[in-house]
Amino acid sequence: MSASRARGAASDPGHGGRRRAWVELLAGRVRRQQRGPEGEPKVGESAVRLLRRHLNLGDLVLEVDGPPRKQLCLNRLIDYDGPGAHTDLSSSLIGSALRDQAAQLGVPAAVLSSQVVASGLVQVCEADAGPPPKVLMTPDQRKKLSSLFEIAQNLLAQSMFSRLSFCQELWKVQNSLLLEAVWRLHVQNIVSLQELLESHADSQAVVAWLSRDLRLLCEQTEAPCQHADVARAMLSDFVQMLVLRGFQKNVDVRGTVEPEWMTQVAVAVLERMLASALEALAAGIQEGSAAHKAVSCWFSVFSGHMYRSIISTESPKRFFCHTLTQILTHKPVLKVSDAVQMQREWSFARTPPLLSGLYRRLFVILSPEELVDCLQEVLETREVNWQHVLSCVSTLVICLPDAQQLVNGWVSRLLAHAFESCDLDSMVLAFLVARQAALEGPAAFPSYAAWFQAAFGSARGFHSCSKKALVFLFKFLSDLVPFEAPRYLQVHVLHPPLVPSKYRALLTDYVALARTRLADLKVSIENMGLYEDLSSAGDVTEPHRQTSQDVEKAIMVFEHTGKIPAAVLEASIFRRSYYLSHFLPALLTPRVLPRVPDSRAVLIESLRRAEKIPPSLYSTYRQACSTVREKPEDAASRREVEPSCAEEPLGLLTTALRELRASVTDPPQHDALSAQMAVISEQLRSALGLSEDDSDVEGAQVQLSVRAPELQPWEQRVVDLLLTSFCQNLMAASSVAPPDRQGPWAAHFVRTLCRRRLLPALLSRLCQLLRHQGPSLSASHVVGLAALAVHLGESRSALPEVHVGPPTPARGLPVPELFDILLPCRTQESSALCLKFCTAAISYSLCKFSSQSHDILYSCLSPGLIKKFQFIVFRWFSEARDPPSWEDPASSPWRPLCLPSADWRRAALCLWKQRTSRELLQREGLRLTYRDWLQLELEIQPEVDSLSDTERRDFHQWAIHQHFLPAPSATGGCDGDLEVACTTLVDVLMDFCQSSRSYDHSENSDLVVGGCTGNRDIFSRLQ
Repeated sequence: MSASRARGAASDPGHGGRRRAWVELLAGRVRRQQRGPEGEPKVGESAVRLLRRHLNLGDLVLEVDGPPRKQLCLNRLIDYDGPGAHTDLSSSLIGSALRDQAAQLGVPAAVLSSQVVASGLVQVCEADAGPPPKVLMTPDQRKKLSSLFEIAQNLLAQSMFSRLSFCQELWKVQNSLLLEAVWRLHVQNIVSLQELLESHADSQAVVAWLSRDLRLLCEQTEAPCQHADVARAMLSDFVQMLVLRGFQKNVDVRGTVEPEWMTQVAVAVLERMLASALEALAAGIQEGSAAHKAVSCWFSVFSGHMYRSIISTESPKRFFCHTLTQILTHKPVLKVSDAVQMQREWSFARTPPLLSGLYRRLFVILSPEELVDCLQEVLETREVNWQHVLSCVSTLVICLPDAQQLVNGWVSRLLAHAFESCDLDSMVLAFLVARQAALEGPAAFPSYAAWFQAAFGSARGFHSCSKKALVFLFKFLSDLVPFEAPRYLQVHVLHPPLVPSKYRALLTDYVALARTRLADLKVSIENMGLYEDLSSAGDVTEPHRQTSQDVEKAIMVFEHTGKIPAAVLEASIFRRSYYLSHFLPALLTPRVLPRVPDSRAVLIESLRRAEKIPPSLYSTYRQACSTVREKPEDAASRREVEPSCAEEPLGLLTTALRELRASVTDPPQHDALSAQMAVISEQLRSALGLSEDDSDVEGAQVQLSVRAPELQPWEQRVVDLLLTSFCQNLMAASSVAPPDRQGPWAAHFVRTLCRRRLLPALLSRLCQLLRHQGPSLSASHVVGLAALAVHLGESRSALPEVHVGPPTPARGLPVPELFDILLPCRTQESSALCLKFCTAAISYSLCKFSSQSHDILYSCLSPGLIKKFQFIVFRWFSEARDPPSWEDPASSPWRPLCLPSADWRRAALCLWKQRTSRELLQREGLRLTYRDWLQLELEIQPEVDSLSDTERRDFHQWAIHQHFLPAPSATGGCDGDLEVACTTLVDVLMDFCQSSRSYDHSENSDLVVGGCTGNRDIFSRLQ
């Protein structure tokens, strides 16, 4: 066919109509090619260049002549899927064919091999018909790629593969490359990621390409697919390479590129990925969306376990510092005035969970000191995003236990520098940081009122050094007034800085300005409540609700002291507007007067006699009461003013508590406990109808009526929910690990409960449950409440004293000693509850603080409870009266207590025989002495005692004659002296008869001496 076509061409007439002979055509072609010897190299170079640009590299090997039926086709080599794939087509044949072809083309064999493999790689990547964009390969593509990589590795072994040429060919078709193929080149040691990136001349193009594909990889990593493990491995390898190359001191040790080039590319890619994630967060991405999943996936690369292989270097730490700096300086558009007004919206509980989770991951590798240093350096040298800065401060004080002291020290340094050089920036920063930390509650940082008083309320304050410092302070406070929340202005007015008398005008001017601003905001200092919380950064409490709370508080104080509260007397003189317009009308609400005057009526009468109620107002009140004809329950419902406690906030609190249980029972989530407790604290404030920030309990007083504890229905619902959650969490956590390996969740939980408004309700409910409803409590409730008591004792230094009313003297008691009063052991039922509670509390303490000194039990538990445990064990278990066996390796009784059917007898004896508990019970101050035993035995009511008369007599004989009488006085005995024993008995009897402890004993008891009741059998011991 070719010959005939040639003949036809020769006979075909041209444009001139003359037919040319074949010889003439050949002669003409020869004449055109005769250009001289110097043209031949140029023609050769042009031909090679033309072939390299336009050659179909996938079919090139087909043109190589070889043995019969052994022509190579790269596509067939890749697609071959049988066993012994290259048995016939050996590596030497592939190399020989490529060398021959390279020789014919006049190009190096390594260059040609690289081009052929690159072409095959592109064909594999384009083989998937799925819709773009994509970064992962299909199983079929992976299989083909594996065959291609075998060829490439054989070529490498024969030194017939140029990595540089291969990279250059790939960059020509970078839009067709799949990221997984690039990663597998790295894993198979054909071309490393670093080599591939360094081979591109345009750094901006590299950054754009890699950032785009990494975002796609993040989206596909979080999507449900069977190749998620591959995607995570890819992401990990890429991030490790970028971190190592971008944040190591000695970059490019091989010297193949400029030292800064690869560092710039790596840092730029990481910065672009973080910036896009932060922008997505700022735009308000919806949870569950593709963008949300991509951001979550990228933030997961900051988990410490991803850097285990490079943790020995300083690269991860430098990367995390750089990341924190980028977060703090990302799009600084807000001004300081915006931060002052909006910072309450940036508390930990209101920070997006993805962002707070990113902060917590950064905190894992960076120490608290490094974090504070980084914050300080960024704030001093850069424009910052105030929302990110303040939300970072909130996360810092919530999640790191050492942060409070560090932040406090940082704020003190800022104030010192501000007053030393009149630096306004340091002053602004100090106030913003202190207020932000105070928003997280007293468990994390002192309240704003407490901090402001500590900083400026004494002669040692930062402002007291000179007049210049005073002028600077009041100028700063005055400039803040237009942007301040009312709460802060109230703190400044009611707790002003200490100012020398000669500079009093500065304070007077500021107070006048602040009062004017409060008046503009319709918030009056005069109309503030008597017991209003000034530590809150939230909105001011509505007047009617605050007034009702003031009345209830005043009545409660009056019940326990019998005197008109000092706050009421002060208000009647210094805050007469609030007293006459709000407090008295609320107190004198018309009602059906009880036949026997109650506390409210007695308080009103006392105020009338003290001339603190205008006669006309009192007369109107009495007349209105006489006309009231309501049913008792209607009057009660009208008197009762409950804060709003909607179902929605209570439901949110329930949900937050349920999520806490998942963290408690899952050890890997223990680092998220502080974060979850912050969410619970936020929901708790909403459920209780409190302000934005409940103050700490420092300086507060808790009044508690043991005889008839009362709390509002809404308070009881919230407290019951919290107590139930604590008990359930404790049992769930104990099913997974003993108390000493449960983490700090219980302590954090209890600190959340220790708030000014919540603590009285909590203690009142505990009084109801333990003293009045004890027999109805289940075993899990007893165990949970015992652990709660231990952690309340652990926080005793931060808790106020409890002023307990009848039947005990109205005196202040530490919280641990309150449980001694709530758990009497006069009857069989009360003794059983006391034994269960003491067994659970002591067992929990010994297990929880096993690695610490026993001295901690002095603060966690009342010595009275420990002595009651010994007292009941002696009474009930005759085997406990035998000398202890110190060789008895009794195990901890904590585990049996957590079972659904707890055996309390077995648990108590197990605790009694345990070596550590025996050592504890022998310590001075915790040992049951003869006097202690007599005092407790006197309270026993024989008619409801667990022991019969005979058993009780035998027990008394053993206790006096065999146990306490022969015991040395150093251990609480009588040194064998019967006279000492009798004298002590008489002293205790006299004290008992005179003590107001016996006030609530039954008048029907068998023994009544001077109005006091007691165990009549003790008197027979005098004989």
